Amino acid sequence: VQLQASGGGLVQAGGSLRLSCAASGRTFTDYTMGWFRQAPGKEREFVAAISYSDRFTYYADSVKGRFTISRDNAKNTVYLQMGSLKPEDTAVYYCAAPETRLLFTRDLEYKNWGQGTQVTVSS
Repeated sequence: VQLQASGGGLVQAGGSLRLSCAASGRTFTDYTMGWFRQAPGKEREFVAAISYSDRFTYYADSVKGRFTISRDNAKNTVYLQMGSLKPEDTAVYYCAAPETRLLFTRDLEYKNWGQGTQVTVSS
């Protein structure tokens, strides 16, 4: 699976951004999709995941109520709509896919990763 993330940028606190991740190389509905992020000097952390059918979603507590993950299976794309952004959301955001339809929160379960897109939230 090849993943290409886009949509990052610089935004003021309280603002919004939408990240996109285009997938290719395998049938898109064969797998869950997830978003992770890594801030400077910190470990990579789970942000959100969505099941292959988009029926189930799961969020980290830190983004619950502010971020929304969605997918368009016709376009082989997963999105992360981010709202009420805070400076602590600043990080490189990665989309990722495991090899199954199971929904995971641990990054070790995800075998395919995009290149990352930088999100910077200014105070």
